[in-house]
Amino acid sequence: MILKGHIRKSIVIYKTLFLKFTVPHSEIPYEIPFMQKPIDKAAITINRLQEREKEQMLIMSICASLSQVLNKEEFSSVVNGILKDNFQFESFIVASSDESQAEYFLFYSTAENVDLKSYAINDGFFDSCTDSADIVSFDLANTKNPDYIQNIYKKGFKHAFGISLPCIKGNRNVLFLFFKNAKTFSRESNRVFRGIAMQLSITLRNIMLAQQNEDRLAKLEILKKNISSKKKEKNIQKSEDFYGIIGSSDAMKQVQELILQVASSNSTVLILGETGTGKELVANAIHHLSGVSDQKMTKVNCASIPENLIESELFGHEKGAFTGAAEQRIGKFEQAENSTIFLDEIGELPLELQGKLLRVLQEKEIERVGGNKSIKVNARIIAATNKMLEKEVAEERFRSDLYYRLNVYPIHLPALRNRKEDIPALAHFFLEKHAQKTGKHIKGFSKEVMKNMIANAWPGNVRELENMVERSILFAKGEKIKEMAFSEIVITDSNVLEKELCIKTLQEVEKEHILKVIKKCNGRISGPQGAAVLLGLPSTTLASRMRKLGIKKEHFLD
Repeated sequence: MILKGHIRKSIVIYKTLFLKFTVPHSEIPYEIPFMQKPIDKAAITINRLQEREKEQMLIMSICASLSQVLNKEEFSSVVNGILKDNFQFESFIVASSDESQAEYFLFYSTAENVDLKSYAINDGFFDSCTDSADIVSFDLANTKNPDYIQNIYKKGFKHAFGISLPCIKGNRNVLFLFFKNAKTFSRESNRVFRGIAMQLSITLRNIMLAQQNEDRLAKLEILKKNISSKKKEKNIQKSEDFYGIIGSSDAMKQVQELILQVASSNSTVLILGETGTGKELVANAIHHLSGVSDQKMTKVNCASIPENLIESELFGHEKGAFTGAAEQRIGKFEQAENSTIFLDEIGELPLELQGKLLRVLQEKEIERVGGNKSIKVNARIIAATNKMLEKEVAEERFRSDLYYRLNVYPIHLPALRNRKEDIPALAHFFLEKHAQKTGKHIKGFSKEVMKNMIANAWPGNVRELENMVERSILFAKGEKIKEMAFSEIVITDSNVLEKELCIKTLQEVEKEHILKVIKKCNGRISGPQGAAVLLGLPSTTLASRMRKLGIKKEHFLD
């Protein structure tokens, strides 16, 4: 009976379903919604998965952009680019603090007229975010808000969200987003910000560390410049402190300026000047002011080495290269590696060796005598000569190509007769130097001796002056040098002497002539009996020429 009842019930259900599916479509009642529900849930799930996938792609894209940021400029580009495009905020502020501090500061802001200054952590704004695990919404109309929030509120912003970023090594950062319409910030935006929060913290930390490093480097650079400038000031304050180069004349000031300009470079320098003008002192000064001052400067006097040995001296030789070469020898250029080599009296270098020196300048390599291997060398070359190399080139005693290679940065040292105003300082410097050596207490020179020293032409220049002072100290009997035995060829009148010993420049001739005429006119410049009339010049023109030539009253008035 039970089985028959089940069969009847099944037949009824079957008939009912059959009738529903056989009636016209327009008459089918809406009785099978249970067939649509599973389809809707699946579609919703797929849609959500697609949305989350898009969110993850966006998070990865933003994190990739942030990971490449190293400074505020690059950070600003990301904020105003990919972040603003996706989150539609009107303004963006990053506040930062260290756990050990009671204040936070505004690290970054896109808002105008916002001072990046410090604020108390417990201001109800920053601490509200750090104390909450969720995003905090703020009412910008609250008058207790910090001044930068009040300024933003005055510009029409009504809504703000604060997001506390993960703490990294004690550094806490809070991100504030400002909107004119709060609906712009959605749940999806919240999820994305949570996804990029750690990378944001890392990026901000990197920017701060990079900025601190740049600040330290800038301070170090300023410190180096200050030390360097102090050294230069100290060197220039007293002429005798400029690495032994004495003189405050315009000519010597120009030489010192040239030394300071070229010292820090690696350029080849050619020092030109008569014997005894101090070419080696200039080379020493350049080396000591260079970047390799901690290395020893190698010096070679090309005139003092026999011609058959100079190649071995400069470039070295291999064992057995010639008779007597019992072992390998390292030459001067190799000894000067990463330093300076000073080639004094370069004009005395034989023509054959001039070609090999040219190769060193061009190729930066040498070959030892008896060797077949090229050796790279890195040595800064400073050369000096008392010869007129242009004349030597014209007479084919010096290679023109080598001359042009050496003459990169020429420094011409003036003869002592062309800077006579330096003679008193030089004389007193040598007096103190040699009096101390001999143990004599000599304090100075008589007026007559000083006058004669200034009048002397000094063909041997500073070296001759030093030797003369040293000799006079030995013969001195009192506290002053009252006699100085000048050589016969230079004890005569200085005007006659200069004519015999040197060719004068046009300025020197002009200066001498003007002084003679002024003295003849008893110091009168203008007027009927003045020098201007005799010279055929307006008095104003003559006065201008006198200033240019350095003629002063004490030069023509007794």
